[in-house]
Amino acid sequence: MSGFIKGMDVSTLLEVERLGGTFCDRGRQDDAMEILKRYGMNLVRLRLWNHPFDAQGNSYGAGGDDIETVLALAKRAKKLGADWMLDFHYSDFWADPGKQTVPKAWQGLDEKGLEKAVHDYTRDVLKRTKEEGVTPGFVAVGNELSNGLLWPFGKTPNYRAIAAFVSAGVRAVREADPSIKVMLHLDNGGNNALYRTWFDHYLDNGGEDFDYIGLSYYPFWHGTFSMLRDNLHDIAVRYGKDLMVAEVSMGYTMEDYAAYERLAPHERKGMATKKELADRIDYPMTPQGQADFMRDLLEILRNVPDGRGKGFCYWEPAWIPVPGSGWATRAACDYIHESGPYGNEWANQALFDYNGNALPALEVIRDFTL
Repeated sequence: MSGFIKGMDVSTLLEVERLGGTFCDRGRQDDAMEILKRYGMNLVRLRLWNHPFDAQGNSYGAGGDDIETVLALAKRAKKLGADWMLDFHYSDFWADPGKQTVPKAWQGLDEKGLEKAVHDYTRDVLKRTKEEGVTPGFVAVGNELSNGLLWPFGKTPNYRAIAAFVSAGVRAVREADPSIKVMLHLDNGGNNALYRTWFDHYLDNGGEDFDYIGLSYYPFWHGTFSMLRDNLHDIAVRYGKDLMVAEVSMGYTMEDYAAYERLAPHERKGMATKKELADRIDYPMTPQGQADFMRDLLEILRNVPDGRGKGFCYWEPAWIPVPGSGWATRAACDYIHESGPYGNEWANQALFDYNGNALPALEVIRDFTL
């Protein structure tokens, strides 16, 4: 796609809608994706889990992002004239720097078997998207790969296996449609040492070429804007790739968040509270603070060397708090061996308030131009 990318990850949207969530813009109820499109959204990002269900067919929740869910949302994006990004997790549930669990169907495979599984699964999914008329414009091969994927085989520092697994996915994308842009995505966008180490090792181990480096940047975890800016500037020059902040968010309120998290007291022990996290941020957790944060992020992307700052994807702007939609269902907690189930601790970082009303940060996104 041409122009600056204003992306939105709406992977939970079908679940939120099914459970009764509604959205409004200036007092008028409307479809969330329609509203986001009016405010500049030109890309939808959707995560894909291999099989997010238990043996009895119970969903793991958090959007339940199997292939049918992803296809339904991709078709809505295409109908609105937006492109979309397919985010392969190569897991049955959340994959991030803290967990990269081999899908149930792949457990027991050796390293070569997993490499083939990544290739064939990627190929088959993209074949299905083509058949459904919704080939994605972008594909992320893996999600937040900072510590690798498909543990324990592909866990850092085993970059040989990491490069083999990721390259298998990249090859499958290229075979499916060479026009698809391939992204490799890490977390902790303010950590320059992480990006240099990971991409140097990936390339040194024969990793396949790619088009975009994706970064997650959450200000309460991933350092200051100065650190993000320095990292973007360095890797833009060092690797000569286009860059996208593939996950970003900022809170707009501290009100009532604990009621939506549904964490028991013993589950909070050892965790930073939301207030402690908020104290690390240079912006107040208010609607205006969220808008100011987005304005400054966009300016940072505008000034990346050689025009390499291509855009962003806001993470889960429409994950408003509705009963029944949370990070993990009982089935999911049994699968990941956690106590749960958990509610929605993300509601205070959406781009709609708790009642589904569009927030001022959307106007900042709409009005930004290069």
